[in-house]
Amino acid sequence: MNKIKRRSVIKSLGSISLGMLAPISLKGGINIENESHNSQIISTDVLIVGGGTAGVIAAIQAGRAGCKTMLIENGSQLGGTITTGGVTFPGLFHAWGRRIIGGPGWELVRESVDLDHGFPDFSTPPGRHWHHQVPVNGPLYALVAEEKCLEAGVDIRYYETPTNVTFKDNKWYVKIAGKGIQKEVICNQIVDCTGNAAVTSLAGFGVRREEVTQPGSILFILGGYDYESLDLELIPDQYRNMLRQNWRIKGGGADFSNQPFTPYTFLVVNGADSTNSESHTNANINGRTAVLQILRELRSLPGCEKIKIVDMRPETAVRETFRIDGVYSITYSDYINGKVFDDSLSYSFYPIDLWREGEPILQEYLEKDTIATVPLRALIPKESENLIVAGRCVSSDRMANSALRVQASCMGMGQTAGAAAALASMKGTTPLNVPLEELKKMIENHGGIIPKYS
Repeated sequence: MNKIKRRSVIKSLGSISLGMLAPISLKGGINIENESHNSQIISTDVLIVGGGTAGVIAAIQAGRAGCKTMLIENGSQLGGTITTGGVTFPGLFHAWGRRIIGGPGWELVRESVDLDHGFPDFSTPPGRHWHHQVPVNGPLYALVAEEKCLEAGVDIRYYETPTNVTFKDNKWYVKIAGKGIQKEVICNQIVDCTGNAAVTSLAGFGVRREEVTQPGSILFILGGYDYESLDLELIPDQYRNMLRQNWRIKGGGADFSNQPFTPYTFLVVNGADSTNSESHTNANINGRTAVLQILRELRSLPGCEKIKIVDMRPETAVRETFRIDGVYSITYSDYINGKVFDDSLSYSFYPIDLWREGEPILQEYLEKDTIATVPLRALIPKESENLIVAGRCVSSDRMANSALRVQASCMGMGQTAGAAAALASMKGTTPLNVPLEELKKMIENHGGIIPKYS
């Protein structure tokens, strides 16, 4: 009922001027009786916190399973790293000539691509992982993600974040603050898709991180120059590859035809950390400052005098923050050897990909026919009840996490977490104790691909 009232008000405001509805004061201002600051109490079955790569998929899955589902996101759109961060090549959905990630994640990617361009050829194993990336149009992906959530009955709430999390009487009580609003959400299950394990930490469960985290990247597009006419002997080495790679972007938008991977320009942002508002602010400021400096330096080069910024993502994309201390922690050995657990519910196929400040990226590829998996236990914080996570905060060591953090893998985890939370809510239990065969069946019924255990 609250959802219907809210949408009805929004619809009516779209056709009637707000000024026509509000009384004018003697001083010429508008007096609007505002009750939005009053505390509200709202109930839902499943609360998803974080509308990024994993959170969108978890919300769609829980909603489609028949649970009343709420998704809160402290930004203005869905998609996270794919949209706000601009990393528009979510990989990898295929391994060794077959698709390994399905469900709502693949559905979103497929529809976004169908509305925009074509797919790479997945029939042959890639020479390198980027040959099987699936480039997507970021803004279009955000639109499709929002549409799919609404179709699944998900109550999307932007500009909101949890401030307190308490578990009592087998329910979660989550205090939330947003623009002009404070409320408490009472729910059966929480899915932490913040990327930082923020809800897990608020609830008092163990989290961990490295003393020095991997650098982030800020993505942007340059225009106003002709790479083919540049005298490269007059261009310093550090700019040549940037200008060449950026030149592959056609007409101010991305043309991915016959490209081995999505063209983009990026700068590494050392120390990028999205753990809290202060560290995230610093990451964004540092990234933008670096872009502005590069722009000024490039404009001093012959042939680049009119170079300009065509587009830039609003946030620095972050690779690593906190991970949960889970019931099980995926190790480097588990990952690189493709270990399959009895509770493995999704795949991951990305090389070990550890970025290091001032050093080459440490990459290690999986051997032929090897595919890593993610067990349910790695998504559940130790000693927790009615709480599950999805995304890069999965319980894992640093090397394994450097591969698990990519979008397709996070989408697989998102479907697992959404299904586990939904089934746990229906059965009045916790995700760790849901009947495993029923959970597998639910995931498969919604297009997911379950690793085979023997």
